Amino acid sequence: MRDTLAAYVLRQGDRALVLAQRLLEVVTHAPEIEEDMALSNLALDLIGQSRALYSYAGEVEGPADDGTVRDEDHYAYWRDQQEFLNPLLVELPNGDFAQVIGRQFLHDAFALPYWQAMTRSTDESLAALAGKSVKETAYHLRHSRSWVVRLGDGTEESHARMQRAIDELWRYTAELIERDAVEDELVATGVAADPDLLRDEWRTIVNATLDEATITIPADGPMQTGGRVGRHTEQFSYLLGELQVIARAHPGASW
Repeated sequence: MRDTLAAYVLRQGDRALVLAQRLLEVVTHAPEIEEDMALSNLALDLIGQSRALYSYAGEVEGPADDGTVRDEDHYAYWRDQQEFLNPLLVELPNGDFAQVIGRQFLHDAFALPYWQAMTRSTDESLAALAGKSVKETAYHLRHSRSWVVRLGDGTEESHARMQRAIDELWRYTAELIERDAVEDELVATGVAADPDLLRDEWRTIVNATLDEATITIPADGPMQTGGRVGRHTEQFSYLLGELQVIARAHPGASW
């Protein structure tokens, strides 16, 4: 149970951290200054979530053989690529603004129902974190959803870009709500949110938003998965290198 819970917590922490890193890469590249600030705030919220999740993962795993307890810095800076368990969607390289917003929206449409469900977790630590995260994520979804509608139902050019973004991102969405042995064990004990229920809520949010945005919902086809078990895209290694370069260049440093 302990190993299963640790893997589950790390999946959520990695999801938040990797998406935050991608968002920070586009700060100063948004179409307006206010949006630069908004993307920064989204990233900071996600980093805060990842820090709390990583700290809890260290508690769950317990001391290593040498007596040390892994902390948030260990999980962010000292794991290799195959040890990260985030869904592929959040690690995809940034494209144009429509792609950045489309990725954010498809993620947020999952994240809000997820944290809402986790407020009822039988794990008190996860339930407490969910109570804080649900407030942040509600804003994230409002923000990304408004941009999807604004671009999709905007000019001919903005509509085309938003449609192209959703078409390209769609095959990565199934992994957000994938169910495997990790979820099965934790759902049975009330620790984890039920992916089957989350899938319905995600689809309801996405369908309503894309309909309002006049965006055609892509047909379901072959889906790309593997990130949650450590199989990542080629581009992820570059993201990780940038994220970890300072810590690895100056091990043991503090600031």
